[in-house]
Amino acid sequence: MNISVLLSIVAETVPDRAAVRDATTELSYEGLNRASSVLGAQLKAAGYGNVSMVDTNSVVFPLLFFAAAKAGIPFVPLNYRLADEQLRRQVERLENTLVVTDSVGAARLEGLNNPTIRLRAEILESALEPAGDVVVDSDDDQAGTAACWLFTSGTTGEPKIVVLKHDSLASYVLGTVDAVSADEMEAVLVSVPPYHIAGLASVLTSMFAGRRMVYLDSFEAGSWVAAVVREGVTQAMVVPTMLQRILSVLSDEGETLPQLRNLSYGGGRMPIELIESALAQLPHVGFTNAYGLTETSSTITLLGPDDHRVALESEDPAVRARLGSVGRPIPGLELQVRDADGMPVGSRVQGEIWVRGPQVSGEYKGNGSQLLDGWFCTRDEGWLDEEGYLFLLGRVDDVIVRGGENISPGEIEDVLRTDPGVADVAVVAEPDETWGEVPVAVIVASEGAAIDREALKALVRSKLRSSRVPASIVEVEQLPYNETGKLLRLSVRDLLRAHTS
Repeated sequence: MNISVLLSIVAETVPDRAAVRDATTELSYEGLNRASSVLGAQLKAAGYGNVSMVDTNSVVFPLLFFAAAKAGIPFVPLNYRLADEQLRRQVERLENTLVVTDSVGAARLEGLNNPTIRLRAEILESALEPAGDVVVDSDDDQAGTAACWLFTSGTTGEPKIVVLKHDSLASYVLGTVDAVSADEMEAVLVSVPPYHIAGLASVLTSMFAGRRMVYLDSFEAGSWVAAVVREGVTQAMVVPTMLQRILSVLSDEGETLPQLRNLSYGGGRMPIELIESALAQLPHVGFTNAYGLTETSSTITLLGPDDHRVALESEDPAVRARLGSVGRPIPGLELQVRDADGMPVGSRVQGEIWVRGPQVSGEYKGNGSQLLDGWFCTRDEGWLDEEGYLFLLGRVDDVIVRGGENISPGEIEDVLRTDPGVADVAVVAEPDETWGEVPVAVIVASEGAAIDREALKALVRSKLRSSRVPASIVEVEQLPYNETGKLLRLSVRDLLRAHTS
């Protein structure tokens, strides 16, 4: 099923309901459906191979997404935060592309031969022009074609292009959302970057539920809180660093956001202390932890509101610990933890996380499918408890090999975070003549706390094996994260080298 069919269903059911708005423009579901058909017809007639976007959040984002789907070409939102050279290199990899951007983006791409560049305002104006009936074919013959391409972060080499097909995205939406299940008063605030899978997933799931989408062009905690109050926002998605800042603003302003019903989070490791604070500060809000990857069309596991409340109130340590998990697989998706030989392991045994299901793409442009009998290796490491709750430990590539023994940074970080003097921590490998690699902890101290390095080492030794004890502990003012809350371990290593040089 072409994903534009999902929009057509909602537009026919609630045509006059507000669909999407930003600071200057609002479209109903009928308006979004019609404008995307007009623009889709223009894209198809022009013969573009794909349409890319270099811009912040606005109504143009979902408009381009569905217009590209109706034209039968991939939509490619690009990271406008990249350095000019990196951005230009990605655009050059897109053959016969239309780049939609603002005047700043156009200047950054000046001189490139490949793309056609059009300004966001011009695209919006052309899509909203009065027109007669517009028919754009979007039949099931396109279901197996690419709906969008997303560049990976490229932390270990040249960024790959993940291919997400219509049928994978439609499977994810149909398996997790009921059509027009939101009431007319519901609104979602979208502030995650448009080039991230969470941004695309938010469009699809909110649209199919018939929910009003409110776009912030960028995140700032005070503006986020003001938008929730002003727009009557009932749900939103944040990353851990965003949540921390939001709670601080709420505390300073004495605001409780009574209209907010649901808050989902993901994209990075959520400290248990932070989610406990959020649950205490916003007891009326249902919190959901969502874990997923670009290659899996977004979410693959969920820790829902009831899971949060049960874990928070439980006196059983195993149940309480689930506040630090990412929940259980969503319906229609299989998940296994496997050892180095590719064999499934039992509960509480660490290994690589594999997933299988119709929403899983696992395909890269130019490299084909990476699926093995339908299974995709996430390259994330974790373990399952007896009830099937998944606990993440980090990327397999981040594993520290000490004397032939594999050590996950996440397990050491989890222990160190239990010390009240530790506000944040990252554990990375450091070369060692004897062991090859040893773990080193880079720590941000809590306000007013003094770091006792020997006590922290003793804490790790008491909870884990002696091989897990950090060889050294370095204190810094803050750790580097990207805009989606993911810890940048390569930058942590650079920080460590600068600190010790």
